[in-house]
Amino acid sequence: MKNKISSLSKSEDFRNILKGKKFANKYLTIFFTKLINKNNNKLNISFVAKKKLGSAVKRNKIKRRLRNIMNEVIKKTNINFNYSYLVIAKKTVLSDEYIIIKQTLLSDFERIK
Repeated sequence: MKNKISSLSKSEDFRNILKGKKFANKYLTIFFTKLINKNNNKLNISFVAKKKLGSAVKRNKIKRRLRNIMNEVIKKTNINFNYSYLVIAKKTVLSDEYIIIKQTLLSDFERIK
C-alpha cells in the first residue's frame, strides 16, 4: 500500500535534497531528488515553514494544510515514490484559500513526473 507518508529526519537527507532539482510557484518551493537507501513503499516528504511566516500556531496550520493536501494529491495523481520531496512554504500560503493552493500543488506534482 503506497499511501504512507514519512518525513525526512536526517540532516544529510535535507542537504542532498536541497542540491537536487527545484520547482517553485506563488505558494511553495519544491525540492526533489532521488535518495539512496530509500523505502519506495512510502512517500518521503517534509514540510518546512520558516519562522518568518509567523507564530508557531500559524506555521503548524500551514504544515497541517499541506499534509492534508498531499494526502488528497496522492489519491488523485501518480506521484513518483522514487523521489524524496522537500516543500518549503511561502507567506502567501496563509492568505489564500485552501482550494486554490490545492489546485496549484496538484498541477505542480503532475509536472514533476
